[in-house]
Amino acid sequence: MTIRTITPSPAVHASIPVQSKLAAAWTSFMLLYIYVDVLNFYKPGVVDGILNGRVWQFNVSATLLTVMLTSVAIPAVMVTLSMALPARANRVTNLVVAALLVPYSIFNATGESGEWVGFYALSIGVELLLLAFILRSAWTWRGNSAGAVAVAESDLRLGTRQ
Repeated sequence: MTIRTITPSPAVHASIPVQSKLAAAWTSFMLLYIYVDVLNFYKPGVVDGILNGRVWQFNVSATLLTVMLTSVAIPAVMVTLSMALPARANRVTNLVVAALLVPYSIFNATGESGEWVGFYALSIGVELLLLAFILRSAWTWRGNSAGAVAVAESDLRLGTRQ
């Protein structure tokens, strides 16, 4: 009796489930978003303005801080939702939230001086690239990718038993 085994080449690997790609992209977006806010504190006058109760053109208030917290919480929650929601709800949620964050990200650069254009072009540019990746991944998502990985693994197991 001959037992044939199939050894996958190093270039062959199981595809990464779409849910994992989306969660990773949301994690990257969230971290970038937070770091941009933290680095913004180094701009002259920003910390003084905060200490005087002003952020941009707004007075610091419970409402303002709630809005700011919500803007950071959305990508944080999307990490979990991308891994936990069923495929159809996951796809729709990612498409809607990412599409809504595109204009919001662009809005964050309004009113900035030309001196800071490089900082905002890079930070918002990367944010937009991540959102584009999320939109593309969700838009092109067909079926359940976790199922596809399971099928590939069972095919590999069957191949080793021949």
